[in-house]
Amino acid sequence: MLDLKDVKIAVIGLGYVGLPLAVEFGKSRQTVGFDINETRISQLNAGYDNTLETDASDLDAAQYIQFTNTLADLRDCNVYIVTVPTPIDTYKRPDLTALLAASDTVGQVISKGDFVIFESTVYPGATEDDCIPVIETASSLTFNVDFFAGYSPERINPGDKTHRLPDIKKGTSGSTPNAARFVDGLYRTIITAGTHLAPSIKVAEAAKVIENTQRDVNIALINELALIFNRLDIDTMDVLEAAQTKWNFLPFRPGLVGGHCIGVDPYYLTHKAQQVGYTPEVVLAGRRINDGMGAYVVSRVVREMINRDISVKGSRALVMGATFKENCPDTRNSRVVDIIDECCDFGMQVDVYDPWVTAMPEVDCSIDTITCPEIGTYDAIILAVGHDAFKTLGLESVQSYGKSTHVLMDVKAVFPKSQDILRI
Repeated sequence: MLDLKDVKIAVIGLGYVGLPLAVEFGKSRQTVGFDINETRISQLNAGYDNTLETDASDLDAAQYIQFTNTLADLRDCNVYIVTVPTPIDTYKRPDLTALLAASDTVGQVISKGDFVIFESTVYPGATEDDCIPVIETASSLTFNVDFFAGYSPERINPGDKTHRLPDIKKGTSGSTPNAARFVDGLYRTIITAGTHLAPSIKVAEAAKVIENTQRDVNIALINELALIFNRLDIDTMDVLEAAQTKWNFLPFRPGLVGGHCIGVDPYYLTHKAQQVGYTPEVVLAGRRINDGMGAYVVSRVVREMINRDISVKGSRALVMGATFKENCPDTRNSRVVDIIDECCDFGMQVDVYDPWVTAMPEVDCSIDTITCPEIGTYDAIILAVGHDAFKTLGLESVQSYGKSTHVLMDVKAVFPKSQDILRI
């Protein structure tokens, strides 16, 4: 079994999860950050992180790190940590393409006595049933004889500058009792908040996938309540503010549910559940509600436009925000896309304004991205993401983008309640 003092780490995948991890390890031990994206490697070597999860000072502090897209640079490592994305496909099925490709990469360089640790979110069993066989085939090594494995689920919260990697308690696990202790000890060298050693890799995988499934179901409940309260002509936020005066009422709010975690992880769990013959009714029902919120938002806007005698077809719509959450540039699985596509389906001409975004998420229709909205231009304004920049603009400035008669939908309740503003 490896000694911690002899560890040289390779982090495979340098996105929102992998880069902060590589930087943290790179402060104290030899670390190789590997990514197949040559542009990404060039930017990191120049001291720039386009995810904004790290800055130049963070990269400078990682004095023992090397960034590379060259496979040969991994061969001297003995612990391989895989942090690649695990999205869903167009049919909402788990897409393990990147994960299995990364497993094959590990298999090409791993040696006897080495460790591979996965951080990517998966369904229970994926590490040992899907990834390890790929490594065995590529390496001709035998699992738990020649090499060992661990799973330590990522808990990065993009854009959160308060809860950083060392400050978030980390779950760990290993393929044997000794391997588990090694993995736990390794992470304890960088995680000041401590670790929790799970009894098996499957338990650690399951714990990760239910963290966001729980949040998804809770938000779905609040979204469904918003649909009910709208029909009852009750303001949802007023109801939540009243309910939250009880100490144990959970502070979830209605809205779009996207991103690389909450809008994705439940499908990994339901996929595995269906494989073993169980249909998870509550989880799938929550997903259906949350996936339908973009269409609901636009239907509210269109109905109000009609009430105000604004012609819908050919109208100008401004969508403010394109990321999946506020104050970060991450557009992965952003459900703002649903709002944009729905507006286009109604024949609106859509402009999108987001000061955080340089590359827009893919949509099904033709849109214009703008750097500054024009005053008095829009028939409908949909404030889809609660960026601080939009709060700083203020309600009067946002309303000034609209024509004398327009509709403003404040999806995230950024501004105080007003008769002139629609809220979910």
